[in-house]
Amino acid sequence: MSDMDVFEVAPDLGIPEVKPAIESIRGRWESKVSPKTRHSLLQGRLWYWLWAWAGDRGDVGTEWRFYMLPKDEKPSSLVPDIAYVSRERLPPDIGEIREKPTISPDIAVEILSPRDNLRTLREKVGIYFEKGSKLVVIVDPEKRSVTMIDAAGEREFELGETAVCTAYPDLVLDIAGLFKGVVA
Repeated sequence: MSDMDVFEVAPDLGIPEVKPAIESIRGRWESKVSPKTRHSLLQGRLWYWLWAWAGDRGDVGTEWRFYMLPKDEKPSSLVPDIAYVSRERLPPDIGEIREKPTISPDIAVEILSPRDNLRTLREKVGIYFEKGSKLVVIVDPEKRSVTMIDAAGEREFELGETAVCTAYPDLVLDIAGLFKGVVA
């Protein structure tokens, strides 16, 4: 990816700003599932985990829209539940472009909902990596597990384990702590 990709202005794809958000997956619109209490609790905990880890290395946000604009395909616009972008890839001084980044986040976190389509989720994971993500974290509240996907592969972690990955060796997550007090 060139530096120019970072500084492109995202086009208006005609995606309505509604709650829950609508995503564009290779030109196909998909509604995100409306979050419930369990999802909200996990999202808050995961935001804090990433925020504490990131420090001044980058920004962490929830429901942050990213525009992926491949040259020979229809565009995608994804809204991960939580995203981290390093300041190297998205500097704070580029103003308005930060509002509509044309890259994928370094780290994308997706929290599964019962009605999520796993085929669509896998397609989103592929798009994240195609546009520069280094890590995708999938949280499954039903199974009480976390899957980390990076260049080294995919690994699922369950209660009693600590989630780690090769993309960010200092990023660790206690699975039991994440789900403590969250009803299955």
